[in-house]
Amino acid sequence: MGSVKTLASIKRDIENHLGHKVTLKANGGRRRIFIDKGTIEKTYRSIFLIRLETDTQRIVTYSYSDVLTNTVQIVYAS
Repeated sequence: MGSVKTLASIKRDIENHLGHKVTLKANGGRRRIFIDKGTIEKTYRSIFLIRLETDTQRIVTYSYSDVLTNTVQIVYAS
């Protein structure tokens, strides 16, 4: 059985990887899946920001509940 994730544990995990490179898999709705690479740039109380590598001027924002509900999946680079 897998470990139970809470919003607090997800936030703590993302904060611990601040500045690290990640692969982001996001559900864009209507069967669209976006896969991008980027860097976790900043965390706030209810959201976090990722600067995409493909376009350095583009920053995407997601909430911790997006990760909890698997709307967004984050894979940390080794």
